[in-house]
Amino acid sequence: MKKIGLLLASAMLLAACAPEVGTKEWCEALKEKPKGEWTANEAKDFTKHCLFGNEKD
Repeated sequence: MKKIGLLLASAMLLAACAPEVGTKEWCEALKEKPKGEWTANEAKDFTKHCLFGNEKD
């Protein structure tokens, strides 16, 4: 039972690791995501950070 709990906790921690908005990795990840699945905030941030060249290094 402890092994299952540890496995679930590890999976949750790994799933929570996402690149910071505006980084090159974030822009690349969003380019791979279908545009129909983007949120309004993602579209706004993509335009601001990825299209206008304000990417964080």
